[in-house]
Amino acid sequence: MENQLYSTSPVISSFEVAELHPAPSSLISEGGDYPPIQSFADAKNICFIESSKLWAIATPIAFNIWCNYGINSFTNIFVGHIGDIELSAVAIALSVVANFSFGFLLGMASALETLCGQAFGAGQIDLLGVYMQRSWIILFGACFALLPLYLYATPILKLLGQEPDIAKLAGEFTMQVIPQMFSLAINFPTQKFLQSQSKVGVLAWIGFAAFIEHIVILHLFVNVFKWGTIGAAAAYDISAWAIAVAQVVYVVGWCKEGWTGLSWLAFKDLWGFVKLSVASAVMLCLEIWYFMMIIVLTGHLEEPVIAVGSLSICMNINGWEGMLFIGINAAISVRVSNELGSARPRAAKYSVFVTVVQSLLIGILSAIIILATRNKFAIIFTDSKEMQKAAAHLAHLLGITMVLNSVQPVISGVAVGGGWQALVAYVNLFCYYIVGLPLGFLLGYKIKLGVEGIWVGMIFGTFLQTLILSYITYKTNWNIEVEQASERMRQWGAELHVGHGSNLTK
Repeated sequence: MENQLYSTSPVISSFEVAELHPAPSSLISEGGDYPPIQSFADAKNICFIESSKLWAIATPIAFNIWCNYGINSFTNIFVGHIGDIELSAVAIALSVVANFSFGFLLGMASALETLCGQAFGAGQIDLLGVYMQRSWIILFGACFALLPLYLYATPILKLLGQEPDIAKLAGEFTMQVIPQMFSLAINFPTQKFLQSQSKVGVLAWIGFAAFIEHIVILHLFVNVFKWGTIGAAAAYDISAWAIAVAQVVYVVGWCKEGWTGLSWLAFKDLWGFVKLSVASAVMLCLEIWYFMMIIVLTGHLEEPVIAVGSLSICMNINGWEGMLFIGINAAISVRVSNELGSARPRAAKYSVFVTVVQSLLIGILSAIIILATRNKFAIIFTDSKEMQKAAAHLAHLLGITMVLNSVQPVISGVAVGGGWQALVAYVNLFCYYIVGLPLGFLLGYKIKLGVEGIWVGMIFGTFLQTLILSYITYKTNWNIEVEQASERMRQWGAELHVGHGSNLTK
């Protein structure tokens, strides 16, 4: 709701922009926006239209993210059948260290969801390629800043209280997946560039091809060549770079409107872009790292191999549902940013309402499925009966988490689409780290509830955050959001149009 990073250039009128995102003529008022809802029939028609728009974007994105998450999950599955210590070590490496950098880099790239989405909505498509290149530069710099975390993962994990055997193997695996981290500096900005234009079908195909290729390589390296965790890390790196390269090839070859070649303008006003990127990163990281901390705290309990392993199984399954909602998160971010850029406040508001209701229903259904299969789902990940029993004992908490996590990512997507990242970062800091984590520590360690206590405390933090963000969204004045989006595009557009055409290739 506050954005002072920006200042002047002409913006296309709302009438011209409306042509970019047509709606049925019976539901268009002056300026191309929806009229106020007057009847149940109006509400039903708008719900149908918005659902169609949402899922046209969300389905390919969610499928792509599922495939990418499947690369993570199947790495865990293959390693889990090597042994319990290997499962716990790789789970720590991927869910703590790699997730730390994943969250930070994805958050940095999420600034593009605001800028590219609103620029596309305003009809300034030629700016998208410059924004993407600028994000590449910033994310590569961030990767070098994150390198010490990878190089010193073993002592860091020991300092956090992890068992020495688990910390040592996790640290070795972490160093082996450094190439995967650098692939994200290309992958994420390119992904946001395509998402902002709703060019999401290609992301689904690339993700699916990489997922199949990853399973084949994992089987060869782990089961046939018997390379163990080294083979799993090599497969992880290869698959990550295959995705990044394929997306760049598509952008350069098939996105001529948004991609006009390498440009010196990517180096212009990097600091302003960094500030928005960091705000986006902090907002997202405070969410991702919060759930990462469950694994870290659990490592201090008695029998850490079983505790960490069973919790990582639950987090893995929660992640599969979470990937769907990250897809919906990206879709609602595109919808809100496009509609704000197109000067359509009611369309932005209605799309948010429709998405929240549908996501909540999906979350409730997911929880029911987990509770119905509580004694079976862990078989996919481990042959250990003790580990399966421990995971089943946590099923009720997994179900509650799935319901909460169905709404929370949607609200976060709205925040990114509207450019509220800094505000949400403060909310996340309070709810997660001042309320949730201390409560989890108190219940888990002081009241001796173990992993269940830690998880219950952190669920409360998520519940509080969801309540606050839902209230903020409910009270939002969407007309003011349109004005802020217009001002943002005037400023960034002025900067880049001054020297437009200064390409490196010219």
